[in-house]
Amino acid sequence: MKRQHSVGRGLALLAVLGLGGSLATAPAPAAAEEPRPPQVEWGQCPDDVVAEAAPTELRCATVPVPLDYADPEGEQIGLTVSRLAAADPEKRRGVLMLNPGGPGGSGLALSALLVAQGLPSSVTDRYDLIGMDTRGIGHSSPVSCGFTADSPYYANIPPYAVDDAAVTAQAEIAEQTAEQCASNDRDGRLRHLTTANTARDLDRIRAALGEEKTSYLGYSYGTALGAAYASMFPERADRIVLDSNIGDTHLDRDGLRRYALGMEQTLPDFAKWAARRHDSYGLGRTPGQVRASYFTIAGQLDKAPVAGIDGGVFRLLTFGHLFKQTQYAELAQTWQAMLAGDAAAVRELTADQQESADGALSPADNSLTVFLAVTCNDVEWPEDVDTYRRGVAEDRGRYPLYGAAAANITPCAFWSHAPAEPPVKIDPEGPRNVLLLQNRRDVPTPHRGGELLREKFGDRARLVSVDDSGHGVYVLGKNSCALNTTTRYLVEGEMPEQDTSCPAD
Repeated sequence: MKRQHSVGRGLALLAVLGLGGSLATAPAPAAAEEPRPPQVEWGQCPDDVVAEAAPTELRCATVPVPLDYADPEGEQIGLTVSRLAAADPEKRRGVLMLNPGGPGGSGLALSALLVAQGLPSSVTDRYDLIGMDTRGIGHSSPVSCGFTADSPYYANIPPYAVDDAAVTAQAEIAEQTAEQCASNDRDGRLRHLTTANTARDLDRIRAALGEEKTSYLGYSYGTALGAAYASMFPERADRIVLDSNIGDTHLDRDGLRRYALGMEQTLPDFAKWAARRHDSYGLGRTPGQVRASYFTIAGQLDKAPVAGIDGGVFRLLTFGHLFKQTQYAELAQTWQAMLAGDAAAVRELTADQQESADGALSPADNSLTVFLAVTCNDVEWPEDVDTYRRGVAEDRGRYPLYGAAAANITPCAFWSHAPAEPPVKIDPEGPRNVLLLQNRRDVPTPHRGGELLREKFGDRARLVSVDDSGHGVYVLGKNSCALNTTTRYLVEGEMPEQDTSCPAD
């Protein structure tokens, strides 16, 4: 079982992209007051960031922010930020803050990753790229629930529930997990991890950098954070790009259940790919036959796990590998081995995930802790287990690939504290400065997420829909129409007059 949990933990990190007394009687302010900017002193980045960013060289600094914005003069925490300075100072127009998603993802080396993936020089000439570990993550006052390789909670998506009994069993694990987080939260910091507070942190960082405004590029959950910032601080938000949108300023139960919709819409791309390669992988000569192989494998593993991988982990593994088309070959090999019951081949194919999971327990603990804390603190979740039983039954029918996982119960049902304030409401009043990017087929953020945010922002936003599959559009995807449209906006400020549909390259 330890191996199963370790592999699951490694896959959970792919799916990104976690208490003291309630603040309900003392709500935080809707916006951070303009602070007296601290002096930012740039210096060497932490060794792990240096290694991850190489060969790109970044500079890092620490910015103090209030732990509790209801008590701005109280305890301060340090946020570590990174900078890749604009390559052409004469063309520089400001800062572009970056967020990789999560919540729980480290963003200190994101600028280097984007440069390596082909971020146009017209962007790097004009902006200081500002990465960061947001509050609670990595080098920014990290938090921990104490998760280990043996913990029954090992993924930010609940396990697939094969029946009502599985929902009941998961409810017990979810309650134990919430209690574990509460008991490990000895300094009472978890309750202050919210999207609203992180948006306030962004504005403190902007002020510390001496900028009147900030531009922003956020992926996945980073779209929720960017939408919150653009709504809370419209006068300080410059050019905002939200890529692979979850549909609001927070992840709620409806948003989590949309993961199953994304699975239904994205698996056909893999099925077509595998069907064309039937002679190599033997998964089916038609997309329908490949889809049937998925259910055959899952059913076999539900009854008899192979190499420590059961049906729930198999479904999670498939979900994670649909993030990028470059992972299709590895996924097909894994399906092939599982279909044959070849334990040795399964072990070999999942060895890298096993090693990364075992070698990164502390970051995994931190990432999952922040995911839980932010998700549970942002919005109320149903507390009645029967609500989840009904949801699982409903979604198992309408989304048979993954509905019984995405609708399953989470620790948020048992979280120790109610949200301290309502979730940030999208503000449609303000400048037309929000560019939304969305692939038409994406497992964790299906196209519906972009549509929802477009509806909520109204005329402030334009939606670019891309006929492509995978998670991440700008730079991380390879669609030239989307790349050019976004670069023109960041560089020239040219927003599409209407919503745009980008054909496949």
